[in-house]
Amino acid sequence: MLTMDKINDIRNRYFHKGENLSEIVKSTGLDWKTVRKYVDKEDFNEPVKRIKENRLCPKLDPFKKVIDSWLEGDRKAPRKQRHCAKKVYKELKKQYPETFNCSYKTVANYFKVRKKELLKTPETSAMPLVHKAGEAQVDFGSATYFENCRRIDGKYLEVTFPFSNKGYLQLFPGENMECLLEGLVAIFKHINFVPRVIWFDNTKTIVTNILKNGQRDLTDRFKRFREHYKFHSVFTNPGKGNEKGCVENKVGYHRRNILVPVPEFENLLEYNKYLLEECDKDSVREHYRKNAMIDELFEEDFKNGLAIPGIEFETSQIIDVSTDSWGKFYLNKTMHSYSSSPKYSNSKIAVKLTSQHVIVLDENYRVIISHRRLYGDYRQESMEWLPYLKQLSFRPRALKYTGIYDMMPDVMRNYVDSCSNTETGRVLKVLSELTDRNGFENALKTVEQAVKYQATNADSLKNLHRRLFSDLPELPPMKLPEHIKPLSSMNARLDEYDNLLRDRGEFNA
Repeated sequence: MLTMDKINDIRNRYFHKGENLSEIVKSTGLDWKTVRKYVDKEDFNEPVKRIKENRLCPKLDPFKKVIDSWLEGDRKAPRKQRHCAKKVYKELKKQYPETFNCSYKTVANYFKVRKKELLKTPETSAMPLVHKAGEAQVDFGSATYFENCRRIDGKYLEVTFPFSNKGYLQLFPGENMECLLEGLVAIFKHINFVPRVIWFDNTKTIVTNILKNGQRDLTDRFKRFREHYKFHSVFTNPGKGNEKGCVENKVGYHRRNILVPVPEFENLLEYNKYLLEECDKDSVREHYRKNAMIDELFEEDFKNGLAIPGIEFETSQIIDVSTDSWGKFYLNKTMHSYSSSPKYSNSKIAVKLTSQHVIVLDENYRVIISHRRLYGDYRQESMEWLPYLKQLSFRPRALKYTGIYDMMPDVMRNYVDSCSNTETGRVLKVLSELTDRNGFENALKTVEQAVKYQATNADSLKNLHRRLFSDLPELPPMKLPEHIKPLSSMNARLDEYDNLLRDRGEFNA
């Protein structure tokens, strides 16, 4: 293609200087057809640039429709059961053994591009949401912590106020209704008001079903809680995290700024109080967008909130459970087993659930035993031996004929077998006392010591336990004064004793 200057020279020679085509060809050295083309040309508008077709992996052209059909089918398949590049390559070799001659790299390059084009979800623009003062958003985050040196992969409830950007968190061993309600109540009490509107996601803890008209079927306990505190609940659309973006951001912010390094403490209840105080300290700073302090803006949240009702809401739950022949009952789809008492075997009992405890109640709702609540979708057991040992101490001869005998740790079962019939009852009674006083694990350590010393009686158990776990300090050895010389080793001579007795007339030969 000629430049515009050369085209102008051709046309100028022809139209203005009067040269014919042959003269122009001879003087410019151009082809006659080229000269004739630009002399006759009438349209000099800039041509529209055509987008060149990007032929991706042209060698794959005969098989592209097949690959695309497989990717289209993956739209309806579970995410973990969709085609990968290697699978596509193997299938093409298998189905077209004679004609398919492409490398794996060629297939992988085409697959990577087409997968993004065919399987990506269309992006939709998100309208910014305006949150008024007095509104809150709620979500759970994940965090690891150590309570009494015991590692727990737990959760924390996050409540944030979008208007002021103030937020609070409460740490829990898991995520369930008790954790949600206890955390909300603790935060309500701390800030001394209830948010007028609270946004939630569609967690199964609250929402049992999402209806076609956008309504939700909610759990009865949540409905009672909502009516008790008189707030209005709003639920985000499924998969629309941007609708509660403030709390999503705050979950990460508090994890990085408050829960790092990994928390270590002795009492979770006290630590949660500390977390509320830390959140108050964190709000003494300027809002990220508004020209005001977070604390000042939070005053507007407070003014637009609701008063806390005078009657407290019971966040725990009491349920009826059935026990088996060992007095055990099961929660979390039978994954978690808890002991009660042999007295309540094969019967129905009442159990009180909190975020941290599973409390067994008798027929008058008095506490029989309290367990640490188990979390996690795998089999676990919590066994409290005190009620069993007390019961057996009254009937020691029945021990081997109960299922409790088989449940005992090996060292305890072998130790009880070594005791005499008359001593077994006393030993079981002492073990129940030691368990009540210092925990079953320490009672078991005492038994291990008793086995070493072959001490098979109740008094020896008491003395060994006192030696192992007594708070009395061990006295250091007494130092002798300097004027008293240490005794040297003595060799007894019996003939000297004989002479001494003979002299005193007390020896009879």
